[in-house]
Amino acid sequence: MTRIDTPLLASHQLIGWLLERGLEGAGQQELLEGYCDQLTALGIPLMRFHAAQNAFHPNYGGTGFSWTRDQGVLVENYEYSDTPKERWVQSPLYALLGSDTDTLRERLVEQNEASRFPFLNELRQRGATDYLAMALLLEKYDPDRPVDPDNAPEGVLLSWTSDAPDGFCDAHLSLIREALPHLGLALKSAANRQMAKDLLGVYLGRDAGHRVLSGEIRRGSLQQIDAVIWNFDLEGFTSLSEQIPGLEMIAMLNDYLAVAVGVVHDCGGNILKFMGDGLMAMFDVGEIDADARAALAAVEELLTRMAARNAERAAAGLPVAEFTLALHAGEILYGNIGAENRLDFTVIGPAVNQAARIAGMHRSLGQRILLSDEVARAAEPCDYDLISLGRYMLRGVAEPKELFTVYRPGE
Repeated sequence: MTRIDTPLLASHQLIGWLLERGLEGAGQQELLEGYCDQLTALGIPLMRFHAAQNAFHPNYGGTGFSWTRDQGVLVENYEYSDTPKERWVQSPLYALLGSDTDTLRERLVEQNEASRFPFLNELRQRGATDYLAMALLLEKYDPDRPVDPDNAPEGVLLSWTSDAPDGFCDAHLSLIREALPHLGLALKSAANRQMAKDLLGVYLGRDAGHRVLSGEIRRGSLQQIDAVIWNFDLEGFTSLSEQIPGLEMIAMLNDYLAVAVGVVHDCGGNILKFMGDGLMAMFDVGEIDADARAALAAVEELLTRMAARNAERAAAGLPVAEFTLALHAGEILYGNIGAENRLDFTVIGPAVNQAARIAGMHRSLGQRILLSDEVARAAEPCDYDLISLGRYMLRGVAEPKELFTVYRPGE
């Protein structure tokens, strides 16, 4: 793009670009990086740009995007905190939120004294000459009510820093202000899309969330696939829950489930649902032989990580628990099941039911790891010592089923 010197043309060019990217569904990082490129191409002497936006996510409450001329965009997630961090409280953006204006500006070259904001002093040491910050609310809000900086409404905080000798001129500021509502609308659209992706992934699982967001939302839309079902349960959790306080019990459950979920994801599987003190996962990484090997690799990794976590918990004086795991391979139906106004993206079929029946055999066989002959056959040849436990009649299954366990010397 060539530089546009006419302010009106520059404004039309920038606003048009923002509208086009917003309609195309550009992500936040792509949008902001392109926005900074547009500003510099239009002759705005931009040294640094920063945008901080609310995030609706279980692990963090906001996301920051920082662009610099040399490094491009860096992304940082802001974790939830009961008390605000000192650096945030001392920042110009925090002061802006608590003020009765939506704009804060400091011309750093005209100051003989240090700024009241430590961060602006850092910017001046790096050559900054001008700093502009603006707050843009993205929801309807009573203008007569003061904004609580620690519990702000949905919006975005933005700052522009220049290192030009004279900083920003009036034409630069005018262009930034004119395009700001359009930037905010594009950011809100991108944030809503990201929020939907994050929440669907967290509550439905990575694969199911992606499928729903891609349009697989009709009741009865099911896909027939071959996969390995992986049923994980904590052993003795019911009796433990009667001995320890409720909050400690939840903390323990979350601790162990986090281990199991991490193993499944790292080995290419997908979490289907949580069931009390356990979970159901699916391995569908390719052909059924690859699914079986991935599921067995997850078994080996789970044994290692759970042993390490139990050692850590015991050393910290926390209660510990063991687990059971049942694996079965077969054909499943994967998709939307339920009523018109309440759907679940899940799996059904004989293979799912048989995995549950196998899980009911742990106590009688005295083994924590059980897998069906379908998994054992599909996985061969493999690096694991699979030991037959014999053939058994499972409730609701017409033919006897041979069950196996994974032998690990020393256990």
